[in-house]
Amino acid sequence: MGAAIGLVVVGLWFASGVALLERGVHRDAPALIAACFAVRAYLTTGLFITAHDAMHGSVSRTPWLNGLIGRVACFSFAAMSYARLVRNHRLHHASPATVGDPDYAATRSFAAWFLRFMARYTTATQLVAMAAIYNILHLRYDDASLWLYWAGPSLAASLQLFYFGTYRPHVGPHDAQMGPHRARTLPSGHARAMLSCYFFGYHREHHESPRTPWWALWTLKSPARRPGCDIS
Repeated sequence: MGAAIGLVVVGLWFASGVALLERGVHRDAPALIAACFAVRAYLTTGLFITAHDAMHGSVSRTPWLNGLIGRVACFSFAAMSYARLVRNHRLHHASPATVGDPDYAATRSFAAWFLRFMARYTTATQLVAMAAIYNILHLRYDDASLWLYWAGPSLAASLQLFYFGTYRPHVGPHDAQMGPHRARTLPSGHARAMLSCYFFGYHREHHESPRTPWWALWTLKSPARRPGCDIS
C-alpha cells in the first residue's frame, strides 16, 4: 500500500505540474493562481514526505522499489541527494536535538535555524541540477509560470517541512514530557495535522515508531496525548 500511495503522490505532483505549466498564469485571476500555487506546494511537500518514508523503509518492503521511489521523490522535490539525506537522517534519529544531530541548531530563532538548515543541505551539484532543469523548462514555459508552479512551491514546501517537521517539534526548551527523543507532538486535530504537513506534526509518535508511514501516524495519536507540547 505504501508504494501505491507514494506513486500517487509523485504522479499527482507531476500531472499537476504539467497541466499548470501548460496552462500558464496570464489568463487566470490572482485568487485561482494562489490556489494552484498552494496545491502545488502541498504536493511538493508530499514528495519529501514520501522520500522520508523511503528513508525508513516504509514505502515498500521490496528494497529496490523503496529506494527507487525515494530517489525519484527526492530528486523531484529539489534535485536532492537521497543517499546524503539517508545518512543525515539516521544521525538525526540517533541523537535528536543534540550536537550530534545535523538537523538541529541550539537556537529559538526560526530564521537563523532555517538558514543554517538550508546551508547544510544545499549543495553545488543540487544548484547546478536545478538551474539546468529550469533552463530546459524555460525553453517552453515563461518565468512567471515556472516560479509560481515549479520553483516557488519547492521553496514554500521547504519552509512548511522545516516548521512542522523540525523547528516546532524539536526547538527548546526540552522537557521530560518530550521523551528521550526530545520531540513534541503538536496540538491539533487529525484534519489540521494532515493539511499542515501530512501528520508530520505527530513527531513524537514518529520518533517512537519511525517505520510507521505518514498515512498511519494518526493511528498512534492518543486523544489524551501528553500535555506540555506547546512551545509558546
